[in-house]
Amino acid sequence: MKSNNEIKTHFLFEKVNYKLLLIGLGIIALGFILMSGGGSDDPKVFSDAIFDFRRIRLAPTVVLIGFGFTIYAILKNPAAKAAETTTQGETFPEDAAIKNFKKNNK
Repeated sequence: MKSNNEIKTHFLFEKVNYKLLLIGLGIIALGFILMSGGGSDDPKVFSDAIFDFRRIRLAPTVVLIGFGFTIYAILKNPAAKAAETTTQGETFPEDAAIKNFKKNNK
């Protein structure tokens, strides 16, 4: 027996959005992993490894790409494409010509 009081749940994102979001978070985590390290075991000794290309250029770029990918995952709307295909042949009453409209040309 179905009740008329059923609550229909609608998620904000779809499965594709969650997959893209997890991929973006993985890219961000990879960027922070690339950024780590380069320190010296002895605090009195300076190590030039912190100024390596990987930590200064590559890792921040990977993190920014991850943020961009995550923003894309949030803004992606797969329902819009499905709605666009269903409404292409649909006509609205305001689009139809008015039958009894008389032009007053004076």
